[in-house]
Amino acid sequence: MKDDISLAQWALIEEIRADKFKTLDFPKIAREDFDLNGIEFVNTLFQVPTVEYLNQLKRNADDVNVQMVLIMIDDEGDGCASTKEERKQFAINHRKWIDIAHYLNCHAIRTNCRGETNINKKEALKYAAESYHLLLEYASEANIKVLIENHGGVSNDADFMIALMKEVNHPLFGIYPDWREPADDFDNYTYLRKTLPYAKGMSYRNQPTEELNAKMIELCKENDYHGWYGIESNGRDAIKQGKALLNRYLFNK
Repeated sequence: MKDDISLAQWALIEEIRADKFKTLDFPKIAREDFDLNGIEFVNTLFQVPTVEYLNQLKRNADDVNVQMVLIMIDDEGDGCASTKEERKQFAINHRKWIDIAHYLNCHAIRTNCRGETNINKKEALKYAAESYHLLLEYASEANIKVLIENHGGVSNDADFMIALMKEVNHPLFGIYPDWREPADDFDNYTYLRKTLPYAKGMSYRNQPTEELNAKMIELCKENDYHGWYGIESNGRDAIKQGKALLNRYLFNK
């Protein structure tokens, strides 16, 4: 797959909350305002996803030649839930979004896998493996990838994530590294370096320095990652900056 740049809907969350546009308008905004080739949705920002709604979304994307890349899934359960009932429900809740992703020709959904505070990592590995085996059984029929983004808890632990990838061992299972700014408790460069072999997408964010941006992009190139870089930096100026940096260091434009 070739490298390309997409726009994550969350990057414009403030405009959406201010009711400046709706999900049906998103393809046109990505193309006309930013000239980007792909879009990444957030499930909680869909209106009622009836078949006519989805058909209109497909028409709107086709009209401006924008590819629908993935759907970020929130509020549908935790992939590392501690009870069997919750793990089963997690898989059930995500099925409809796998169906919608397939209908929209997206390649993946993004899930959350945090676990309870101070959860035992060995127990967490068993819980998460069970959840994702259940979900991937359904996703396989639609050939939709199931990805985990580092959104806190065990998903912030690169070594845990690698162990989970190996335990589940499924070609549609992967990691969606979030390029969050480095912090005292999170080294985003090291996280990216460790998880790159399992990355099936990138949640790109502008870094504190251009040097770190270049370093992280180069890391992806050196490790033969090819695919979408979904810009999730907040606001229009940050989106444009992200596109410029990706063009400079990824495409040498």
